Amino acid sequence: MVLTLRQSLQKRLLNGEYNCEKELTLSLMSGKWKIVILWHLGHEGPLRYGELFRLFKNISNRILTKQLRELEQDGIIYRNVFDEVPPRVEYHLTELGRTLVPIVDEMFEWGKTNMQYYAELARKNVQDDPGCEEAEDDEEED
Repeated sequence: MVLTLRQSLQKRLLNGEYNCEKELTLSLMSGKWKIVILWHLGHEGPLRYGELFRLFKNISNRILTKQLRELEQDGIIYRNVFDEVPPRVEYHLTELGRTLVPIVDEMFEWGKTNMQYYAELARKNVQDDPGCEEAEDDEEED
């Protein structure tokens, strides 16, 4: 199986644009949903597109498809297409993708440990300035 890297990743690698290895790792895992997709595939095994879609409340078909394609192009997951009617597709972690699961698990544990702290901080900020409008989340959708 020959992998074709995402053009943006390939360009940055060939131009020496990564200052360190951490940037490469973050580049591969960046995207609002990728880490959660990796967690589910790593802990629940292969999942179909519809199963993945139902896991997320606020994801569009376009964004889920984009995130899955990028993970596939980067060699982190693969699509297993079954030769049947209607067609059935399952997403699996590759060997390389499985090496990211411990990292994702540590991120999950850190979030679990610190969620309450940040929730309390958010409540305190609202109490201290009740007249302020909530700022829009500046994260990109993907």
